Amino acid sequence: MTSQPGSNNVFESFRRAEMLLADRRPLDALQALLPVLDSQPNHASVQLLAGRAYLDSAQLNRAEEAFVKVLELDPADHYARFALGKALQRQNRLAEALAQLKMAAAMDPRPEYQEALGEVLARIAVDRAEPA
Repeated sequence: MTSQPGSNNVFESFRRAEMLLADRRPLDALQALLPVLDSQPNHASVQLLAGRAYLDSAQLNRAEEAFVKVLELDPADHYARFALGKALQRQNRLAEALAQLKMAAAMDPRPEYQEALGEVLARIAVDRAEPA
């Protein structure tokens, strides 16, 4: 985030939102993040935090929008790809989720990325095996 008049308040709001999200209070985190989103809408870190809060509060379309925005700003953000994949998976958009999770796992083979990729692959296999 850039330094601007009132940036201490923006920074404090951002940190408060992070803490609230860590405390599993995504709706409160979003409330704290509102002034930051208003003043810093094109910062990947702000959109990433908003996306996480949206995902954790099951606002899947908003989560998707935030993660897409992060990837527009920083296409190399493997966590945003992973989180976008999870948001798409929860919307049952498995082919799209698979593409994002494959990219995330290729960029950074973390166990949670591999696990999420395996979950989507298993669901796709089950869906294909079920009679119509």
